[in-house]
Amino acid sequence: MTDSELWALIHAERAALAADLATLTDGQWATPSLCEGLTVREVLAHLTAGARLSPVRWLAGVVRCRFDFDRQVAMRLAEQLGASPAETLERFRGAVTSRTKPPLPVVAMLGETVVHGEDIRRPLGIRRDHPIATLTRLAEYYVGSDQVVLAKGRVRGLRLAADDGPFASGSGPSVTGSTLALIMAMTGRAGYHDELSGDGVAILRGTAPRP
Repeated sequence: MTDSELWALIHAERAALAADLATLTDGQWATPSLCEGLTVREVLAHLTAGARLSPVRWLAGVVRCRFDFDRQVAMRLAEQLGASPAETLERFRGAVTSRTKPPLPVVAMLGETVVHGEDIRRPLGIRRDHPIATLTRLAEYYVGSDQVVLAKGRVRGLRLAADDGPFASGSGPSVTGSTLALIMAMTGRAGYHDELSGDGVAILRGTAPRP
């Protein structure tokens, strides 16, 4: 896919997430996300921050935070949180069509949007039927990269195969499931292990040795 095609997918995923969150109550906004220590509202603010963070601002923040990347993430999240859940959502809506990004590949921004979108949706009981082409492209990226999040290293020595699309990669003990479940497992979301099958699942869980 070209960068323009990837941006179109990102914008579609952002728009879908904004629509899914339009009717949340204040209590729902405070729901713990799949990102440890963050509420769904805070994860949404993190997505907004990523959509507004240019390479220059990213570097300035790194320097300001003395190369503590976690500190910069927290700082940028706080900048976009707003005074209320309604403001958090409105700020995200304002960034839906943004093409601004930190110094990352565009496909990594697609990953941020899909994975963090699921970090938000899953605890709220919201399901999205992501286009399989979007998920397949993303799975192909994660299986070959440890940039932003450990993924390639997590599935090293395993055979991954989607049962709802064309994605397949690697060799070794098998891990089979939906493309989305494979993506979420690759990015460390252990709650998706129950949606996978095969001898390799125990390795992902850490209950069997890696070959």
